[in-house]
Amino acid sequence: MPYEQPTVQSAVVIAMHLVDIADAIDLANVETLWAEQSRPASVRSKLSSTPPKAVAFGVPPVRLTLDDLDLPLMGQTYRASVAVRLYDFGAAAFAVQVPVTSCRWESYAQLANAVDAALGPGADSPVWNQLLEHVRSVLMPALTRPSPASLHEDYLLGIVRAFDESIPAATMHERIDLIPLLSGEQRPLSEQSRRDILQQRFSYYADDLVVLTWDRAFIYEPRGDSDVADILEVANAQLLEMRYYDELLDAELPRMYDMVEAAHHAGNPLAARHFADLARKLYTLVAEVTEITEKVDNALQVTEDVYLARVYASALDLFRVRHVSDAVDRKLSIIRDTYAALYEEASGKRGELLEVAIIALIVVEIVIAAFRL
Repeated sequence: MPYEQPTVQSAVVIAMHLVDIADAIDLANVETLWAEQSRPASVRSKLSSTPPKAVAFGVPPVRLTLDDLDLPLMGQTYRASVAVRLYDFGAAAFAVQVPVTSCRWESYAQLANAVDAALGPGADSPVWNQLLEHVRSVLMPALTRPSPASLHEDYLLGIVRAFDESIPAATMHERIDLIPLLSGEQRPLSEQSRRDILQQRFSYYADDLVVLTWDRAFIYEPRGDSDVADILEVANAQLLEMRYYDELLDAELPRMYDMVEAAHHAGNPLAARHFADLARKLYTLVAEVTEITEKVDNALQVTEDVYLARVYASALDLFRVRHVSDAVDRKLSIIRDTYAALYEEASGKRGELLEVAIIALIVVEIVIAAFRL
């Protein structure tokens, strides 16, 4: 079907890059260290238009403003603002924001794809790596057990605040072609693919619209609210952290099996101590992972705002956060069961050692009595 080409009067393209940089971040120390750099003041994040009692961060993250970037895009140079938001559970969410004014919709969609291509995939992007190294060098004292930041999530937002004409949200996907922006594809997609991409649509007022996909979103918000963008960032941060701990437990389970097998074949009187030491290590691992995953689960608390709750829940489902979280829970359950079995085995080994000691004492007493006779 033919699409109209309205003019985008005011918009931004936001490229998000989220990395796990540590097991935990001391946010109070972050604010102190940043202030020592004579940089723009750090800000404790909150949702801009939603009452705190309706939706609030569990622990408000700290937002830091970084130096602007000049990005060459489509034959022009765009001045992009840069910020990073730090979460106490170890995630850093970088955001490069490119302002756009007075361009046709088709050009805006092309610009969004150009931003994505210019910044590049997170693991190999010099832009993201440079920003990460700068932040990490300044904030290293605030990081608990820094990680190599090899795990990342990227997300692209196209946010339009005004068109040159009034377009009802209910029919916007019929009036303009959102597919190139949401898919990043240049070739025409099948009707089934188009329907799938446009399936997750949400509106609260008659003049706003949110369309979600796995790695991109379109937001039409004439009032300039940033709450939807913020909760999409939180959902991506939760996915990132759950993936991190899923991979951590994937690596720990084979080591756990090897250590249990080695303890079983120890065959010495101190086997009970080996079992008890191993059980304590597993208990510590379970406690640490459980504590962090609870922080991740409670990163955003949604109570009364039904609309944002729907968008947030849909994002979690679309990103498969609960699927990864369930996988983490299953692996933690395996480790808990192993921990309990090891303690039972350690108790059994202690009982066996005690029985041997009692029998030895009886034998010694019999021998002593025999010598006396």
